[in-house]
Amino acid sequence: MVNNIRVLMMVVSMAICLTSVANATLGTATFYTPPYVPSSCYGYQNNGSMIAAASDVIWGNRAACGRSYNVSCIGATNKGVPPCRGTSVVVKIVDYCPAGCQGTINLSQEAFSAIANPNAGKIIIEYIEV
Repeated sequence: MVNNIRVLMMVVSMAICLTSVANATLGTATFYTPPYVPSSCYGYQNNGSMIAAASDVIWGNRAACGRSYNVSCIGATNKGVPPCRGTSVVVKIVDYCPAGCQGTINLSQEAFSAIANPNAGKIIIEYIEV
């Protein structure tokens, strides 16, 4: 009986992990540098440095304002040294990255640096709303 419960707990744990991975969306990220105000969502309100600007992919006519995303670097968009640091970061959408934006999410320099080497410039990411 105890072994059956352990097996069941392991199966449930694996299902939860796979569900969270399956819900992640692939995209790209770039970064922008201070000053971070004014922003499209909050004007001159300071929202810290773990912030991002949304491209048209997630902007939704301002619907993305205030949403938080967990963003993970999963690879490089160009050849060279792998940029990923093996961590993720949670960012709040505070701004709009206008047409021609080079990434799905334009992270603050601090957020980008937390997950990847800034010298990469642009990275492949997985992101999920939290």
